[in-house]
Amino acid sequence: MTSPPIDRVGIVGLGVMGGAIARNLLRAGVAVIGHDIDGARAHAFAAAGGRRASSAREVAERVEIVLLLLPSSAALDEVTEGPDGLARAVRAGTTVIEMSTLRLLDKEALRARLEPHGADVLDCPISGTGVQAERGDIIVYASGTEAAIERCRRVLDLVSREVINVGPFGTGSRLKYVANHLVAIHIAAAGEALALARNAGVDPAFAIRVLSAGAGTSRMLEIRGPMMAARTYSPPSMT
Repeated sequence: MTSPPIDRVGIVGLGVMGGAIARNLLRAGVAVIGHDIDGARAHAFAAAGGRRASSAREVAERVEIVLLLLPSSAALDEVTEGPDGLARAVRAGTTVIEMSTLRLLDKEALRARLEPHGADVLDCPISGTGVQAERGDIIVYASGTEAAIERCRRVLDLVSREVINVGPFGTGSRLKYVANHLVAIHIAAAGEALALARNAGVDPAFAIRVLSAGAGTSRMLEIRGPMMAARTYSPPSMT
């Protein structure tokens, strides 16, 4: 099934991940209506060609597809409820794509709140860092109804390396939790390995170049390793 062309998308949350995704959509020629309570982020979004909205409600009023990229469950609740919340504007034909890494319980609550208004809600967390998001090198774990996923696939394809339909709503988050567990293990292992190399008199940057060519490599060694070697951890690569 081919998803229809998309000319307008809304984004609530313009931080590291949301900002990168917005810029990729803008570069693809999609009009993006965005909202963030942080004025600097909203200004940067507008400077890149985005159209600022004053609230999550206004975003949902102006588009049919809304992406949520939020830092916390409290933020999700804030953009859903109240006079300026999504619940006041979604309708039949609206699809809300929740892409944050949050408690599944809160995503289920979002779905229960919005679906009675006729909206479809998808759980589509992201695998990848902000740097990867900037270059469209992320994986989307799409979960929800088949029809809603296919309807939004064109949007997700524009900002990712691959969109994987993982099944019913919530499966995306469950897999993201597993992925985060593995990422944490690989980051810790990379840090231990580079500390071992340094203590053995081997330059960590050189060790990364050599180890990345062999069986001992990992994506986290390749992505986070240079930060560890330089002992530089800014700017943050996640929201």
